Amino acid sequence: MAKREYKIVKERLFWSYSNLAMAHTAVDRKQEKYTTFNFMIRAKLYKGLCDGTMNVRTLFDDEKIKILLGQKCSYCGNTKDLALDHIFPKKFGGKDSGDNLIYACRSCNSSKGKKDLMEWMTSKGQFPPLMILRRYLKLIIEFCDKENLMGTSVEDLKNQNYPFNIEFVPVSFPKPNFLVMTIE
Repeated sequence: MAKREYKIVKERLFWSYSNLAMAHTAVDRKQEKYTTFNFMIRAKLYKGLCDGTMNVRTLFDDEKIKILLGQKCSYCGNTKDLALDHIFPKKFGGKDSGDNLIYACRSCNSSKGKKDLMEWMTSKGQFPPLMILRRYLKLIIEFCDKENLMGTSVEDLKNQNYPFNIEFVPVSFPKPNFLVMTIE
């Protein structure tokens, strides 16, 4: 099977978000691998997002989860020396708003610095917890929608000073048994 290409920003972001839904379902069901059911969820959501019959869920849902999880590092689970981390770095226009802020221990916060979330996780050889990735993707989709970038080619977004790096938006996900929803 030929590898899919996502040349338009909307295609790449919606495919990643649809993969997230597929992964979320598999992790919830404690599956070790993806099944036809998971692939059907991904296909239906991707089609619905692309044709406008479905929408990305609001960041409000993520805020409720953030409150329920309490104060611990969103990356490693540490409960000591916490700070607020900007998912979109301030250097690139990330806002001081609840949608863009998560708890991070000083070690993770310092290590991530001003890097794109996925770029940082990739450099560590890790895949982020799905709840953090969900928030990250929603912020990117919201940003691209607001800035009229959804119809832009992925190539045109490379090497820009946006608060995310489009090249690191994942188009494939690890097997469900390697994924976590949140850091416990």
